[in-house]
Amino acid sequence: MNRIAANPIPYWSRAGKTREVFDAAFRDFQEIGFTAVKADVPEDMGPAEYLDWIGGYGLAPSLSLFNSAFDETVDMAEEVERAKRFAATQTALGLDRTMISSMSVPARIAQPAVGAGFDAGRLARAIDNCGAICRVLQTEGLRPLHHSHVGGVFETADEIIRLLDDLGPDVIGFGPDTGHLTWAGVDPAAFIARYADRIGGIHIKDCFPDLLAPSARSGMAYHEVQATKRLWAEPGLGVVDFDAVLAAIPDDYDGDFMIEVDEPSVASKLESHRISYHWAQHAVAARVG
Repeated sequence: MNRIAANPIPYWSRAGKTREVFDAAFRDFQEIGFTAVKADVPEDMGPAEYLDWIGGYGLAPSLSLFNSAFDETVDMAEEVERAKRFAATQTALGLDRTMISSMSVPARIAQPAVGAGFDAGRLARAIDNCGAICRVLQTEGLRPLHHSHVGGVFETADEIIRLLDDLGPDVIGFGPDTGHLTWAGVDPAAFIARYADRIGGIHIKDCFPDLLAPSARSGMAYHEVQATKRLWAEPGLGVVDFDAVLAAIPDDYDGDFMIEVDEPSVASKLESHRISYHWAQHAVAARVG
């Protein structure tokens, strides 16, 4: 059964993933009506305690995200052990899949969404490293789904295609982010259609048109663009064609629809998520139970 889930990223992106921060987010989500939330277990809490805790807000865990640079800056032996620990936590929560994403290349944080500082050797190494981590996650019981993200080594359409095609469907699935694809100049509906047989999760994110053209954000770094509140939009308020996105998702899709607005465009996080949830109720009404 598909669910409308929430990622509390605007709550913790500056304040950190503490119990107090999550408590504020979960109270808002409970008030709005969300029933699922991205599974981020605080370091001082085990999976069983976490399940009981979020259950008190009427929430259940939804797929999380494993991040790595995947390039020459990482120690792969350490990454393998981190992936094993991550998988153990996620499977203990009853989850069978995870997003997997690359972030962040300094040149691409400084000059986002244009493939800055491309290096063929780095890309090849990152694909190999990502494949190794995907196989570890699979062995530990999690299906890895590539999650597009501006600022990482797999930022542009060509890089994402190279990753997915080189590794193949037996190694990595697809978990698109409609906003990050749009910011990188990729049509999310067309990309989803291309890899529809591999989709296992999706982040629903919209974009305003103001800063999508590189010339409109010249000299601005990733976080500066985001802080303008004219990049990310609540779903339905921006330029992403969600009718086409939803039409591209196959009828047998069994993942959640996770709302993610990294920087709300409205005054409060509560109002941002209320707008997003009400939009999702209507937009994906035929897909959720």
